[in-house]
Amino acid sequence: MKKKMVWILLLTLALSCFFASFALAAEPLGQEAKKFIGLVCGLAIAITASFGAIAQGFALAKGLEGIARNPEAQPRIFIPMIVGLALIESLVIYALVISIMLYAKL
Repeated sequence: MKKKMVWILLLTLALSCFFASFALAAEPLGQEAKKFIGLVCGLAIAITASFGAIAQGFALAKGLEGIARNPEAQPRIFIPMIVGLALIESLVIYALVISIMLYAKL
């Protein structure tokens, strides 16, 4: 089941990259290119938000598990965990900015 989901996500990512390159290669933005840009914008946000949420869930789970096992190591675990969560969130915001820039081309 997991392999099938990974392959579906990789195929979706590959198709969105193909659509983006096709849409951006078109000199005048016709109606077809606008459809592809809209599709890529939606897919980019959906994929990055879902993977960002999964990564944040794993990071929080492992960080809290480490703190629960060794409570006196809390300061050494908590600060890097928060920095890691901020970096994950910044990647999602970066995808949002790119998606807004693509959508502005419409």
